[in-house]
Amino acid sequence: MLSKTNQLEIRHIRYFLILADTLHFRKAAEKIFISQSALSQQINLLETILNVKLFERTNRRVSLSVAGVLFLEEAKGIMNYFDTSLKRWQQSLDGNNGQLKISFVGSAMKNYLPPIIKQFTNDFSNVRLSLEELTNSDQLRGLEQDNIDIGFMRSNKVLPHMNIKPVYIENFSLVLPQDHPINGKNFNNIGQCANESFILYPNESSPMYFQQILNLCSKHNFSPKISHRAIHGGTIFKLVENGMGLSIIPNSLKDENNYKIRFIELNNSELKTELFAVWKKDYKNPVLKSFLKRI
Repeated sequence: MLSKTNQLEIRHIRYFLILADTLHFRKAAEKIFISQSALSQQINLLETILNVKLFERTNRRVSLSVAGVLFLEEAKGIMNYFDTSLKRWQQSLDGNNGQLKISFVGSAMKNYLPPIIKQFTNDFSNVRLSLEELTNSDQLRGLEQDNIDIGFMRSNKVLPHMNIKPVYIENFSLVLPQDHPINGKNFNNIGQCANESFILYPNESSPMYFQQILNLCSKHNFSPKISHRAIHGGTIFKLVENGMGLSIIPNSLKDENNYKIRFIELNNSELKTELFAVWKKDYKNPVLKSFLKRI
């Protein structure tokens, strides 16, 4: 039973381990840069705290007692756990350990994010990444509630306590059914689609992105007739494939292999779509600091 009048300290464990290794008070004292008498006092205190004799001492030799042999394994475990915990804490403090929660719109995971995430994972193997695809509005709510650390979205409407950084600019692409009469050879501009129905991302989920598409159409003197709304690329492509309308998407969202559709990149348009990184100005997660250096 431990003595109630004293507290066991980490230094007592370290002193015990060094003496157990050398079995010599003078050599052990030299290793930890204290006097031999001071080491003897600390070992005596440890034995008092534990209420057991750890060493057998004679004028000629020092050896571990039966209790000392048993305590040796426990002491090694205690110190290993303590040192590992301190190392993990320091790594977390330096942004080399912990968890990073990242949200993104689907198109961000096509070209922009994958190489950044791969390199970050290679450089910070002790960091656990949590990735979640969310709409722009859901990302902003997640940031506000501290459910995510950083979001990648197509919206620049953020609150004053948020940081925002444009990270990727790209063209739009027109999406048509595979058998549509408009193709890459006879396409001139989006004005050719003025009488078509469109499948677009909901305005309330991404006002900036929605407005960009309206502006794109307005430059060619028409307002798009919106027949359906969808938030996922796969849903949009399936609707286009089945003749439910055309669509306009970020070029990086293209999927030319899994659907009977075609894409025409609007590379002659001055209007582009941007991807933004958004995070709180007063963020607490040190891992985010390391990640921000890579975007």
